[in-house]
Amino acid sequence: MGGALSLTLAALAYPTMLGFNNVSSSPSRVIAQTQWGPLTEADRDFVVKVRAAGLWEYPVGQMALKKGTTKAVIIAGQHLIDGHAALDTTCRKIAPMLNIAIPNVPSPQQQGFINTLNADSGKQFDTDFANILRVTHGSIFNTVAKIRSTTKNTLVRALADQANDTVLDHITVMEKTGLVNFDQVLFQETTPPKLPASDLTPPPPAPGQPQVVLTPPPNATSTPVAIDGAPSPSPTVG
Repeated sequence: MGGALSLTLAALAYPTMLGFNNVSSSPSRVIAQTQWGPLTEADRDFVVKVRAAGLWEYPVGQMALKKGTTKAVIIAGQHLIDGHAALDTTCRKIAPMLNIAIPNVPSPQQQGFINTLNADSGKQFDTDFANILRVTHGSIFNTVAKIRSTTKNTLVRALADQANDTVLDHITVMEKTGLVNFDQVLFQETTPPKLPASDLTPPPPAPGQPQVVLTPPPNATSTPVAIDGAPSPSPTVG
């Protein structure tokens, strides 16, 4: 991996972003009792994380379709679009049921990822794409497992099941590009730079702002979780 990517990751890459500013420092604190089980701060934060991840990875997947120079990179982009469109549908179903406000734009850190890849071209894009996405998915994989093993909320558990399958798939397709520098990626996952909470937190949606929807591709293979009593999806915006 080149020096440019190392600097990019050192400056930007640590994907365990916060949700909207927590009221308490205790992730296990119950913030609501719902018919699907207690909702903790960690549960709420996880729903926000999944939504925010799609808000940057979906457009980056679209970039890969246009800018990728190898078939493996293009396939990886297709998987990002497909997987995050399905996760987005699930998030938008369960968020109002749990009274969780979800973002319409990614965090500043995640926007930095978009900006870096948008400025790249050719082989540099392929390399940065594969390594940045491998770092972010490798880190969030642990968060998914923790939520799945600890949440008492059935809606959050269903989202974690779906996210587990999706994240593992995305890790796999990034590795299949043959471009992942494992030494650098594992270093970034285990010794992340300390960033201020403001860089890691997606802003809450503006009042009255239409909800951004990540539209599934025509040939979608990933499916959202089927949830009885879930509200109908919002109209597509953007």
